[in-house]
Amino acid sequence: MKSKQRLSDLRAMTSDQRSDELMKLKKEQFNLRFQRATGQLENTGRVAEVRRDIARLKTLAAAAAKKA
Repeated sequence: MKSKQRLSDLRAMTSDQRSDELMKLKKEQFNLRFQRATGQLENTGRVAEVRRDIARLKTLAAAAAKKA
């Protein structure tokens, strides 16, 4: 249920907002990987969640590019 809600939120964004969100998620992914490597990561599930959100954004971008 949560992923469907997240997807509808992403679809409502403009392309600029989506690219900003993608950069924010990539920075978070880097930070999470760094925390995992140093043994400071507490919420290990967040790594997969961020990875999936990045994939959702890239999929929406590809679909938008295909339409245009």
